[in-house]
Order: sequence, then C-alpha cells, then structure tokens
Amino acid sequence: MPGMVVFGRRWGIASDDLVFPGSFELLLRVVWWIGTVVLFTHHKGHFGCSGGGVLHSYLVGLLAVLGLIILSLCAIVYVSAQGTIANPGRRRAMPALVYLRALLYVPELVWACLGAVWVSDDSRGCDPATVGAVITAVVTSWVILMFTGLGVVFVFDPMGSPRPQPGPLEPLGVRDMESGGGTQFLSTARSLATRVWECRLRLLCCCLPQDESHRAAFSSISQLFSDFFSDTDLVPSDIAAGLALLHQEQDKMERSRDPEDVVGHSPSSPIEQDLQTELEKAAHCMQFAAAAYGWPLYVYSNLFTAPCKLSGDCCRSRAAEYDIIGGDHLGCHFSSILQTTGLQYRDFIYVSFHNQIYEIPFFVALDHKREAVLVAVRGTLSLKDVLTDLSAECENLQVEGVSGACYAHKGMCQAAGYIYKKLINDGILSQAFSIAPEYKLVVTGHSLGAGTAALLAILLRSSFPTLRCYSFSPPGGLLSKALADYSKDFIVSVVLGKDLVPRLSIPNMEDLKRRILKIVTNCNKPKYRILLRGCWYELFGGDPDDFPTEMESRREEQLGQPLLGEESLVIRHTSSYQSLASDDSPAHAAAHLPLFPPGRILHITEDGPRRRSCFSQVRYRADWSSEMAFRSILISPRMLVDHMPDAVLRALNSLCSDSPFSLCPSSTSNNPHAPM
Repeated sequence: MPGMVVFGRRWGIASDDLVFPGSFELLLRVVWWIGTVVLFTHHKGHFGCSGGGVLHSYLVGLLAVLGLIILSLCAIVYVSAQGTIANPGRRRAMPALVYLRALLYVPELVWACLGAVWVSDDSRGCDPATVGAVITAVVTSWVILMFTGLGVVFVFDPMGSPRPQPGPLEPLGVRDMESGGGTQFLSTARSLATRVWECRLRLLCCCLPQDESHRAAFSSISQLFSDFFSDTDLVPSDIAAGLALLHQEQDKMERSRDPEDVVGHSPSSPIEQDLQTELEKAAHCMQFAAAAYGWPLYVYSNLFTAPCKLSGDCCRSRAAEYDIIGGDHLGCHFSSILQTTGLQYRDFIYVSFHNQIYEIPFFVALDHKREAVLVAVRGTLSLKDVLTDLSAECENLQVEGVSGACYAHKGMCQAAGYIYKKLINDGILSQAFSIAPEYKLVVTGHSLGAGTAALLAILLRSSFPTLRCYSFSPPGGLLSKALADYSKDFIVSVVLGKDLVPRLSIPNMEDLKRRILKIVTNCNKPKYRILLRGCWYELFGGDPDDFPTEMESRREEQLGQPLLGEESLVIRHTSSYQSLASDDSPAHAAAHLPLFPPGRILHITEDGPRRRSCFSQVRYRADWSSEMAFRSILISPRMLVDHMPDAVLRALNSLCSDSPFSLCPSSTSNNPHAPM
C-alpha cells in the first residue's frame, strides 16, 4: 500500500509484493544458470558440429543474460522485503529495479529467438542431449515471457492513470478536496471507477442476457463497489495481510476474554423449553430449505449414493403430476427434492425452477408431518442469484402497523415481491389451503432464500397471522431496525458459528475496511512475513502474533489518513477514515443505513476446543443471541464453511440427536402430525 507507480501509471500491485514471485523466478533462474554452466563446460572445446559457433555464442550470451537477471532479481527481492506496508520509504529504488528488469526482457527475447533459429536450422549433427537442453531453455524463456505478460494483464489497473500532483504550497499527503478542481477530479475518478466495475461485471456475466433488468443491476452494483473502494488504495495483498492480522487479533482477544457465565436452565424452564422446541422445528424445516437447492446439493451431500438414487427418476415424465416452470427439463431437481424431504408427488402444490435476476426458484408443499403448508425458497446457485445478492442498496418496504423507518435489501425485497405475487395472484396458497384448511403457513429458506423467505413472511403476515418463518444463515444486511423488531414475533433465524453472511452488510464491510487499514498501518512487520505467518497460523495453529507497532509515538489522528497512489490523498469527511483510533464499531460508518438479520436469532456454536483433529466428534451448543452480536465480521477459516447448508443441517441434526431431551421430530410424541 499504495499501488506501485511505474511506466507512468499506478498498478494493482505494491512495491512489497515482489518477494514471493521474485524468489520463485530467482530459484528457477539459478537452476537454469547452473544447468547452462554444466552444458557449456561439457561442450567446452567441442563445438565442432554444424552450427557449433552459433551454439557457443548462444550459451555464452545466455549465461550473461541469466547472470544479469539473477542479480536484478536478488536486488528486487531484497528491496521488496524492506520496510512495512504503510512505510514504503525503504523501497524507493523499486521502480528503477523494475525498469531494469523489464529492460532485460529484450536480450532474453533476442536469445530465445536465436536459440529457436539454431534448433530449427543449425542443430543437425549435434548431440541430441544438447539439442534437447537448448529446446528446454528456449521453451522456458517463452513460458516465462508468456506468464510475465499474463501477470502484467492481471495487475493492470484501469483506474491507474497518473493523478495530478499537489501544488508546491500544499503539504505532502494532504489536498483540499473541497475546492472546485478537487471536486471535479473526485467526480471524474468515481465516474471512471463505476464504469470500470460495470465492465468487469458485464465480462463476468457475459453469458447472461443483456436486457434492461440486468443493465440496471450492473449499474447499481458497480456504483456500490466503486463507492466502497473509492477512498482507499489497498492492493489485494494488503487486504490478505490485513485479514491475517485481524484473524490473529480476534483470536487473541477471544482467548484473553474471561469465560462467559452461562446461566443454566432446568429442562422444565420456559426459556429452555422454547429453545428446544425451536431447535426441533428448525431441524425439520432445514431439510426443506436444503432440498430447494435441487440435485447439486443432494449429490454433494451424498456423493456415493445420490447418482444411483437419481438415475432412475431423472428423465422420467411426470408433467401431469406437478407443475414445473422451467429449469428442470430432466426432472433431476424435483427427484432430489423428493429424496431429501421424503414427501410424495401428490404433496407438492407448486414447484418452480424459473430463475432470473430478482426471480428465484421455490416450491410449495403440504407437510403432513407438521400440519403445515410449507413454502421453501432456494438460496444462491447461479450468477443471476449473485446479482440479486449484490443488489444491496435499501428499498422502502411499508408494512401496516410498523412504526419507524421500514426498508430492506433491494434484491431480496424484489425477489420476495415476485414470489408473493405468484402465491397470491396465481392462487397457489388458496389451492393449498383448500386441500388442508386446518394447516398453518410456514416459510423457510437458506442464505438468499432465507432473506427472501423472511421478507415474504413479512408481506404475508397480515393475511396469515399464525405464519411462521425459519430463516437459515440469513444475510445481516436485510431489515431496518423497526422491521427486525417486528419480525421477532414470527421469524426465527438460525446462524452457525462464524458464518460470514449473517454478519455481512455495507456498514459492517465499511467497519472491516477501516479495521484492515488501521491494523496494516500500525504493524511494523514486512508484508511477506505477515503472509507467511498467516498461512502457518491458518494451517497449523499456534499462538497469535503480538502485533508490535512502529507508530505508537505518532499522533492518533494521523492514522486516519488513507494512502492513495504514491501520495496520501485525504478525501475529507469519508465515513471510513473519520477516526481510525476510535472504537471499532460500525456506528462510525453512518453514511449507510443500518440493516439487521430478521427475527429472533438462534446461534449454534461448536462446544469444545477451538482446534481439534479432523476425525474428532463435533459437539454443538445453541443459545438465543442478539442482532447486535453480528455487527462485526469475524475472520476465520470457517466463515464460509459454516454458511454451507449441509453444515447447518448437520449441526441441527447433531443437536437433536445429542440432546437429553426429545428434540428429533420422530421422537417428539406419538402423534406423527405434531403441528408447527
């Protein structure tokens, strides 16, 4: 940090990012140079074959070029390892070394061409081993040149054009962005950033139709991304180093924290009974939320048995027995739903695999075991779903009887509106309750499906007062505070461990960005050591680092200045940098409306040591939690694993089977139709 400026522009790589690639190339070049010396020594005085003179010149020139490259790489690796992330002063010579290394590609290219010419024209009569060695050297040269070109493309920053330098009277690192010229520059930079992000999204989603809805989604998402990254100049390796440091810092704080006092409840207490009841219902509903993913999750969860079970059902025509809207031409999705839920064909009222942006698959079924009409909404499984996830700006959602500001996640709000219209306008729920009028309505889903199910439940609440919703791993940036409080009467959210998604919201991401900037600014270790230590800690554990700093004597407010380009460009009044020394709370990121997970939150955590063997038995515990416990992103290797639907289902089933009380649906009572 910041991005290195060479060849008249800023690149997406910092001057301390060349330690690992430089060391790898240095090792390769040294081995290559030694092999060339051995080859030259073996043939010294014996270049009598056809083209021997050219071979002699090629080997001598190759040794010289490789020697110069090795020296330049040694200098690059040494200089790149100096200093710290936020203090690049000791790496001032890096641009000159990069220019020197780039200049050495010219003779290397010439010698690669010379070697290719010798192999094709003048190698007749020479030792086959020698010809093979020269071919290897030529191919290696071209491979290195090709990967260098790919690396240049990879680190190219479309927004890296030179920034205007500060005037002579301006202090280094500070520029008044409130002036007319500064405002125009900032506006132009943000407009360019938005266009770049939009181009990236279009390239990533090139297989999707470029209609009006997709263009609108690309535009809003690119605006969100450009705003988020507009006030920092962190390269990807800076973010990786910051995450590694944050993980160790969080673990260190967790270990030093006093053990929490756990208030025990007797099996007959109302709190314990409520927890056990909700766990039982959640374990049952999670089967339907997982089933909504169709055959991909079913095959992933049953690698050895799923292909055999599905092979007999796929491609079989059952069009007369259920209504399917697109996306399941072979019937594999529906067959996996049958296998997962254990329901019969006649139990399904409506099944839709139609998938577009803001329009996600769902099914409606009669759950006779729980006497419920159950609506299950699928989570993220396609690029269209990802676009729905990333449409994270707020949208008004007025609900009768709710006082206070009512707004929600735009993408999921529109997806819930789509399903609501299907259920009500198409008479799907009316058909279901005409078959089972005494049943209650239950809505469930996981991830994207959880957020959509929660919003759908809010929309349906006025028409179905007894409605219940079970939301598994819902997004943290879903509901305003008023709607989150309102939903606690009928929505239960289930969160596993350190799952990232229930902690994911724009204010939380701003807070994470601010914490990353603060910790990499304070750390006095070079980046390569941070990354090596971070990889070792993630793989093998150990004690967290001590995070010594080199800036304790500096004024705290100086840490609030972001670094942009090769100069510190302070964009005044940005939410992320008003006070890096202040309390790590997303409350400082007031530029974005706060959003919360829905309903009451049931938090499942692993009970036992933090690190265990791969084959040890995992035990879980479940407790009621507050939405404020999810106002900060936790860095952990399990932050993505804990979000997977099979992991959530496995944890719930484990809680059911391990509980000393009757948690499993099959053992709740002798009545197989226990109501939700």
